[in-house]
Amino acid sequence: MTPESPAPARLAIDSLTKRYGARTAIDGLSLRLAPGAFVALLGPNGAGKSTLFQVLTGLFAADAGDVQVNGLSLRQRPAAALRHIGVVFQQMSLDLDLSVERNLRFHADLHGLPRALAADRIAAGVNGAGLAADLQRPVRELSGGNRRKVELVRALLHQPALLLMDEPTVGLDPKSRRDLLATVRADMAARASSVLWATHLVEEAAQADRVLVLHQGRLLADGTPAEVSQALGGDSLENGFIRATSATGAVNAAGTTRSAPRTQPGDPAP
Repeated sequence: MTPESPAPARLAIDSLTKRYGARTAIDGLSLRLAPGAFVALLGPNGAGKSTLFQVLTGLFAADAGDVQVNGLSLRQRPAAALRHIGVVFQQMSLDLDLSVERNLRFHADLHGLPRALAADRIAAGVNGAGLAADLQRPVRELSGGNRRKVELVRALLHQPALLLMDEPTVGLDPKSRRDLLATVRADMAARASSVLWATHLVEEAAQADRVLVLHQGRLLADGTPAEVSQALGGDSLENGFIRATSATGAVNAAGTTRSAPRTQPGDPAP
């Protein structure tokens, strides 16, 4: 890339499809995330959000299409592409019996960070998250909100270009939600990292710069919260979202009506 060339998209998805037998969980999905984008992936339960994240993190292989992370193909160069991703999964993935520091050092070692650099980033991360006093405590002694903070510090240690947040605030109190969002926003401002924040909570999506509405594996709307509300025919994002995911028709942000995919036998309820 020359100095005049634009930075690659933090995430580029082209015609991505993932099936489970006869059921299509992700159906020809395409989207782009520019550097510094905070994007909410809004969808009801069963929309395909978790399946998408499992494909993006290499846990599942797509049946068709391609994913590029920071210009690197996940299909052709998986290890290189995955190095540019940080993840906070819906289910907690810390070792409860290890201290906060040992959890973080283990992650730093997996990414090959030199010990001195890892120590500096761990110190900066826990200080920024208000966890410095808990560094030597076993994770199981922490509250749910502080465990989530540790997971976010861990996800950012290798300074990924793309941060994936899969329903990260489930079970958290309002202050912990606010703190988590503030840490993510601070990292974006400092490094022009991009965030894909999966949620089924409309109030979280309303705080994003851009909202993607996913339903039955297809993208129904894409735009600012206000644009999506208008495109989905609601007087608010919540009403538009309910209308779009409950009706047989869907409207994209360009105002074009299209039929929502039919539910196949064995599909989970949305």
